[in-house]
Amino acid sequence: MTTMPDTIHYHEMPSPVGRLRLVADYDALRGIWFERERHPKPSLAHWTLLADPHASAPIAAAYRQLQEYFAGERQTFELPLRPLGTPFQLAVWRELAHIPYGVTISYGELARRIDQPAAVRAVGAANGRNPLPIVLPCHRVIGSDGSLTGFGGGLPTKRFLLALEDRIAHGDLFTARG
Repeated sequence: MTTMPDTIHYHEMPSPVGRLRLVADYDALRGIWFERERHPKPSLAHWTLLADPHASAPIAAAYRQLQEYFAGERQTFELPLRPLGTPFQLAVWRELAHIPYGVTISYGELARRIDQPAAVRAVGAANGRNPLPIVLPCHRVIGSDGSLTGFGGGLPTKRFLLALEDRIAHGDLFTARG
């Protein structure tokens, strides 16, 4: 399929946390949307739905790597990304990629890591607007008291992702792996 640089494609993939909408331009992943999003998303009217994820290289790569992640076979992502946001949001999202698999940090720690220790609320807001959840693991950011706080895909999804990573990272004697 020939694509123009400004063409946006999307594909809906099944996952253990519900359908995920993968959004990409011609050479990079732009978004991963949950079925039930907290924040409104743009209209799909001018975008192209792909029946086959392999019709777009960025979507095909994201599809495969997300399947591996949910199967417990992938802990980091190697994808071309093009999130759109303010310079502050981009700094927060860039730092999310450095949170190790199976590890959580607080919003305050995330703010310190981007050299904005007083910007905890702004970091929380940027984290909540992350267009590439799972790949840029905003689910690994929790309250300073260890509580699970807001997540675009909902708290049950956040709980699931953290439990999946904890089970894989720290082992579960009762889960068979083949």
